Amino acid sequence: MSTFVDFAQLHAKAGDGGAGCVSFRREAHVAKGGPDGGDGGKGGDVWIVANHNQASLLGFRDHPFRRATDGQHGTSKRQHGSRGKDSVVIVPVGTMVYSREGELLVDLNGPGDRWLAAEGGLGGQGNNRFLSNNRRAPAFAEQGERGQENWFNLELKLQADVALIGFPNVGKSTLIARVSAARPKIADYPFTTLVPNLGVVRVGERTGRPSDATEFVMADIPGLIEGAAEGRGLGHDFLRHVERARVLCVLLDLSEMAPMSPQDQLEILLRELGDYQADLLDRPRVIVGSKGDAAAYEIPDALTISSITGEGIDRLVAQLAGLVVQVRREELERIEHEVVVHRPLPDEITVERSGPNAWVVEGRPAIRAVRFQDLTDDEALAEIVRRLRTLGVDRMLTRAGVLDGDVVNIGPLSFEWWRDEVSAGLDRGDHHRASRRERLARHGRLDLGEGDGDS
Repeated sequence: MSTFVDFAQLHAKAGDGGAGCVSFRREAHVAKGGPDGGDGGKGGDVWIVANHNQASLLGFRDHPFRRATDGQHGTSKRQHGSRGKDSVVIVPVGTMVYSREGELLVDLNGPGDRWLAAEGGLGGQGNNRFLSNNRRAPAFAEQGERGQENWFNLELKLQADVALIGFPNVGKSTLIARVSAARPKIADYPFTTLVPNLGVVRVGERTGRPSDATEFVMADIPGLIEGAAEGRGLGHDFLRHVERARVLCVLLDLSEMAPMSPQDQLEILLRELGDYQADLLDRPRVIVGSKGDAAAYEIPDALTISSITGEGIDRLVAQLAGLVVQVRREELERIEHEVVVHRPLPDEITVERSGPNAWVVEGRPAIRAVRFQDLTDDEALAEIVRRLRTLGVDRMLTRAGVLDGDVVNIGPLSFEWWRDEVSAGLDRGDHHRASRRERLARHGRLDLGEGDGDS
């Protein structure tokens, strides 16, 4: 089973917020102690973080689920619930996150880059928060908000310093096994390598000179064939791992078993690279003749190596290390990478028709405004009216064309829309005249219009 995975899925579930508490102070010799319910804790977030210590998406293949913990409920004596613990999901640098519909959401191309994949639900406010001069004994509290839950598609594009390019069975795996601790599968038939192999090359260890101490990551890219830029032979799956390589090492088969002459191999490989992504031809590259111990061809002015005998290996490694150091220096001069924290844009409130004389209001701010534990409580409904007006939901409904008597749904709340103050459902006079049974037997009737209501 391969230990390299470059496509995976992630299910991120943030923690739910804790519920606010409805409680009143009850102590001896303390009359009318007042509300003292504490707030619920916020649910934990799910963060995706890029890290160089992770090499592939293998950990998501069989276990795609990542969940943060829920916030705790508030309690009496104004004690707030504890916050849920965040879930930090470590992915390799170069991971791209897509929605299930295929939209690119974020590209984590630098070490330490973070993206908020699922935001934890807010904790509900306890009844102590709703104390005011006009509301001395609020008997309601907020319900905790549910945490976000999303599926994502993950795609990894390797960020190697050196990418080995060549036809199948040209000796790329043998070379990376010779110069690093990587141990890819090696055999004498084409397409032995089906996934990239990474190896760390330590130059100082090979030359024995401490002054040469440097290291770089080499990637063994599976063999390319003619037509790879159009996807032939899994060409797209292989070529995308070359996109971010700093230096290209093009290996040409010099043996008599080569499918064609080295010049033809080079021409085809460079054409496929250019067709796939034009700027790949501008990358620093080294042309190398492979299998020098069984050479039947010669390449003028090109380095010839043999991974079996070791011929030219140290010279190649030194040349690649010099190019990598130069490119790294140029990158630092252009820009110094800073850790980027990606957060989704805040949700907007939208109003859409859901049927004849029926409307639905979407958006987390609006749903948050109605998340009370008891939607039949008079004072809770008055607080909902005040919040929705503050958000401008009444004006949005008017502009959308809502008519008197239409049913409007916001999260768990369903009510009839009335702009006529005489028949408004939650004005003070009408509301106190209606019995509780009558209110529960019909939709709530909220007056979000121009009347002063009970806000």
